[in-house]
Amino acid sequence: MIEELGIRDLGVIADATLPLGPGFTAVTGETGAGKTMVVTALGLLLGARSDAGAVRAGQREARVDGRWIVPEDGPVAERVRDAGGDLDGPELLLGRSVSSEGRSRAVVGGRAAPVGVLGDLADELVVVHGQSDQIRLRSGSAQRAALDRFAGVELATALEEYAEVFTRWRSNVEALETLQNDRDRRAREAEALRVDLAEIEEADPQPGEDVELGERAERLGNLEELRLAAAGARERVSAEESDDVVDAVGAVDSARRQLERVVEHDASLAPILESLTNVSFLVADIAAELSSYLAGLDADGARELEIVQERRAVLAGLVRKHGADLDAVLRFATEGGIRLLDIDEDDDRIVALTDAIAADAAAVEQLATRISGIRTDAAGRLAASVTDELSALAMPDARLVVEVEQRDEFTASGRDVVAILLTPHNGAEPRPLARGASGGELSRVMLAIEVVIAATDPVPTFVFDEVDAGVGGAAAIEIGRRLARLAESSQVIVVTHLAQVAAFATNHLRVAKDSSGAVTASSVEKLSGEERIAEMARLLSGLADSASGLAHARELVELAGTDDLPNRHGRVEARGGH
Repeated sequence: MIEELGIRDLGVIADATLPLGPGFTAVTGETGAGKTMVVTALGLLLGARSDAGAVRAGQREARVDGRWIVPEDGPVAERVRDAGGDLDGPELLLGRSVSSEGRSRAVVGGRAAPVGVLGDLADELVVVHGQSDQIRLRSGSAQRAALDRFAGVELATALEEYAEVFTRWRSNVEALETLQNDRDRRAREAEALRVDLAEIEEADPQPGEDVELGERAERLGNLEELRLAAAGARERVSAEESDDVVDAVGAVDSARRQLERVVEHDASLAPILESLTNVSFLVADIAAELSSYLAGLDADGARELEIVQERRAVLAGLVRKHGADLDAVLRFATEGGIRLLDIDEDDDRIVALTDAIAADAAAVEQLATRISGIRTDAAGRLAASVTDELSALAMPDARLVVEVEQRDEFTASGRDVVAILLTPHNGAEPRPLARGASGGELSRVMLAIEVVIAATDPVPTFVFDEVDAGVGGAAAIEIGRRLARLAESSQVIVVTHLAQVAAFATNHLRVAKDSSGAVTASSVEKLSGEERIAEMARLLSGLADSASGLAHARELVELAGTDDLPNRHGRVEARGGH
C-alpha cells in the first residue's frame, strides 16, 4: 500500500505531500487545481513514459517520491534487491525525476535504477484505472486478461504449463521451417566445404610450417655465401690443411705452452693458464662445429630450394583462399569440419524436430482445451457476479455476458477469444462493450468487474481517475458504496468530482490552488470535520458556504459513515450488501 506520495514541480503542483494510508482515499478539488497530476505522479512512479511538458513552468525538473509498505520477503522486495536497492523494514522508497529537457531518472530502494525497474514493480503494487483504461476494457485482450484474473490459481497454473510447451513447440516449428527452407543452400554450402577441406587435407599444412619454410628458403638462397664465410672462419680458427697460416688454435696453444714453462715460478700465472686452457678447448670446439656446419651444407641446394619454394606456393594458395595466414587456414579447417558435421546431421535433426513438434502439438491442444474449459466455467461465474454488482450500481436491468470462443489458431494465451457483452435492458441483445455501453455505464462495468475479481485476485492498491464520469445521483452513490467495499480488502485511491462518491471515503484530500501572478501553485489538504463538509457542499452545489448545500453535505457524510443511504429501491442497505 502507498503510505505517502510527495510531488514537487509537476504540472501546477509546486510542492505537495499526500498522506494516503489504508482504506478509501478520495481526492477532490476545483477544475484545473491539479487532481489529475496525482494520477500522473503515480504513473511516473510506476514506470510510465515521462513528458518534459509536465515540468512546472520555470523549474528545472519535476520530482515524485512515494513511500510504500510492502512485505519484506515478497516478490516486490526481491525485485528491489535484484536492482541493488533495499527496504527500510517494510518501507520501500521509490523516486522519479523528469528534467525540463526530458531526461528521466529513477530511484528504487535508495539506489539509482533503470526506469524499467519501476515498470516491473508496477504489476505487483498498483492497478490504475482511468478513461484510457476504460477504453482498453473494450479490447479483446483486456477482456481476456480480466477473465483470467478472475479464474485464479487454477488457470494461472494451466497457462504457465501451456506457455512452456507452446514456446517450445513454436521454437521447433520455426527451426524446422528454417532447415527445410535452407536445405538447398545448406547442401551447396556442404559441397563447397567438402572441396575446401579436401584441398586442405591433401596439402596437410602443419602449424608454423610457413615460418620454417621461409627460414629454409632464406638459407638455401644464400648457400654459396654461407659456405665461403664458414670456410674462411674455420681457416682462421683452425688451419687444418696448411702449416703456413697462423690460426687461433695454434696461437692459443703457443701461448699456453709459454706459460706452462714458467708457471711453477709464479703461482699468480695459474689462473691465466687455466683460462688459456679453457679457451683452447673452446676454440677447438668452434672449429669442429664449423667443420660440421660445412659438411651439412647441401651440395645440391638449388634443387632443395626449388622444392621449398613449391611447398611455400601451395601454402600461399591456401592462405589466399581461406585466411590471413596459415593459422587462419588451420582454424578454417577445424571450424569447417564442425560445420560440415552439423549440416550432415540435417536429416536426423529434421526427423527429431518433426517428432518433437507432433508430440508438443498434441500437448498444446490438450492444454488449450483444458484452459478453455476453465475459462468457460469462470466466464459463467464472472458474468453472474458482475450482473449482481451492476444491479447494485443502478443498472438493475443490465446483464453481463462473457463468451469464450475456441478458435483453430493457437496463441501464447491459448486458443480462446473472450468477449464481454452487455445487455443494457430486458429484451435487448447482448452487444460488445464498445457499442453497448456509454461512458458512464462502462465506468460502472469496470468497477463491478474489479470488485468481483478482487475477491479471487486481490490487488494491493487501486487507483481510479474519475471512475464516476458520466454518472450521478443513485448511480454515483452505488459507485461510492462499491469503492468502499473494495477498500475493505485493498487500498483505494479515487480522483472524483462527485460528493456521492467522496462521502464514502475514510480519507479525504483536497487539491487547492492558489493563483499568484503567472504561476498557479497547488497544495494538498487533508480534510476532516467542517472543512470536509464545506468541500462536499462545494461538490454538490458549487458553493462551499451554501446553507442548503452544507446541510445536504452533512446529511450525505453522516449517512455514508453508517451506510444508511437508500439503495436504488429506496431501501436501506448495509455496506457490501446487494
